[in-house]
Amino acid sequence: MASNYTEASIKTLSSLEHIRLRPGMYIGRLGNGTHAEDGIYVLLKETIDNSIDEFMMGQGRKIEVELTGRTLRVRDYGRGIPLGKLIDCVSVINTGAKYDSETFQKAVGLNGVGQKAVNALALDYRAQAFREGETKLVEFSQGKLKKDHKVAKTTERNGTWVEFTPDPALFGADFKFRTEFIEDRLWNYAFLNRGLTLTFNGKPFKSEHGLKDLLTKELSGQPLYPIIHLEGEDIEVALTHGNHYGEEYWSFVNGQHTTMGGTHLAAFREALVETVRNHFKRDYDAADVRQSIDAAIVVRVQEPVFESQTKTKLGSTDIGPKGPSIKEFVGKFMQQSLDTYLHKNRETAEIIKKKIEENEHERKELAGIRNIARERAKKASLHNKKLRDCRLHLGDKNPRAEESTLFIVEGDSAAGSLTATRDVQTQAVFALKGKPLNTYGLTKKVIYENEEFHLLQAALNIEDGLDGLRYNKIVIATDADVDGMHIRLLLLSFFLQFFPDVIRNNHLFILQTPLFRVRNKKLTRYCYSEAEKQAAVVACGATHEITRFKGLGEISAGEFKDFIGENIRLDPINLHHLHSSDDLLSFFMGKNTPERQDFIIDNLRVEKDLVEA
Repeated sequence: MASNYTEASIKTLSSLEHIRLRPGMYIGRLGNGTHAEDGIYVLLKETIDNSIDEFMMGQGRKIEVELTGRTLRVRDYGRGIPLGKLIDCVSVINTGAKYDSETFQKAVGLNGVGQKAVNALALDYRAQAFREGETKLVEFSQGKLKKDHKVAKTTERNGTWVEFTPDPALFGADFKFRTEFIEDRLWNYAFLNRGLTLTFNGKPFKSEHGLKDLLTKELSGQPLYPIIHLEGEDIEVALTHGNHYGEEYWSFVNGQHTTMGGTHLAAFREALVETVRNHFKRDYDAADVRQSIDAAIVVRVQEPVFESQTKTKLGSTDIGPKGPSIKEFVGKFMQQSLDTYLHKNRETAEIIKKKIEENEHERKELAGIRNIARERAKKASLHNKKLRDCRLHLGDKNPRAEESTLFIVEGDSAAGSLTATRDVQTQAVFALKGKPLNTYGLTKKVIYENEEFHLLQAALNIEDGLDGLRYNKIVIATDADVDGMHIRLLLLSFFLQFFPDVIRNNHLFILQTPLFRVRNKKLTRYCYSEAEKQAAVVACGATHEITRFKGLGEISAGEFKDFIGENIRLDPINLHHLHSSDDLLSFFMGKNTPERQDFIIDNLRVEKDLVEA
């Protein structure tokens, strides 16, 4: 009871105890490795960041990363942690060399916290320093010192070696590292640190052209003009326009990927618009200038201030203690460098001008269509026919708001089963009337001309970006047959073309539903694959009965409750290499019918049901 609040209720934790009890303060989300932002990758980042800081100080041009099972090892060739301070540097919070701006002028790590968090959140942790022919090794478990080895002689080069295995008690027994997420991080380090070579299990990562290489790798389609690459002291920018909707940015500070942006990105977006306006002497709308932009920016800031320990958003207003402001610094650089580039490259300048004017034309055209669509929806009162809403939404001040989910289902039958058994607090249902329109090659006005897509957009509240997104998870729930797969492709095509940020920000999922039910009088098993079915047949014995679920509508409301509750199986849509999405959409959704038919014929596989004994 509340009345039991006494002196005994007040607790004081040690630093490492606090990290384990409140890991989110130090590494953000925990997760099991399914998403690139999960905590196990932050542990790797915190370890590599220290090595990067050494490189930025001119020490060590190679960083080696190795993964064996669920154990990561990082070796750099910097100066090595001073042997007498090795234990303190990896276990005593608020200990480090980066409080001294003379030693680390523009470091990523600042607060003496990161490596201690890695140690505290690891089941096993080992750190070894090599300095001037001597070495020292220390071993920990869950942040507690297990063995302190004596200083010994060594012939190894100077540097630091760290090995850790994340704690399954925190990250889940099923956690695992995905190599593609690790490689993406290493590529970013390579793009931002020319001259540095990173290796991952022997595979090298090295960049010669910095942000230009990054943009080339990450582009979601062919650029309209050659990438503009601008460099200055403590700043680098790369940019181009594409044919996609929205704006895409990659922003960095001192090598740290600021996924949430911050003052430097805001300054860049503003400076880009002002520079273009001044160059063409036209008062273009900011949205028209930035529509379809792909850009990357890195700034180097002395003693940067981030808005959290995870350093995903820059809060600094100045480049350094003596200024100038970040806004002034970025604005001056863009005005000088980009304006000069456009004067020297008139063909590129004309392409940019044409793109801006096309954006302006489409925006004005959409404005009229938008109003008509909204009025049509109001008059017909169609919202209630498509959407069975829930009570809590993303952004609500409620602990369960993060659970808010919208299921997109095909047909009223599936919608009925789902609606009857859902959690009305956090789970909403949007019913499609069948196969939605193939939007490939169409413009955004199709959203307003097509009743179904307009209502889906309205349900999600993403017309003006993700700031108003009403559901944390958008789940495509279709039948596990050919028609269901086709509907998935149509919806994926819709989101890829018009709302790619939904995918980039990990909001889109595919619902796994069972293909079979195997049961006898005592046991019932739901199976998601042929292998699971065969195992269930063995478990249920000779008296088993098999039901094949051909569609979601065949699953009863009582059974559905299990599949969308605590045991829900979701496949996240992770498209980290969107640069290939244009080619994929063109092939699968375009008008290349003969080519696609040949591909299907050449790759067709027949799956036969196994005959039960």
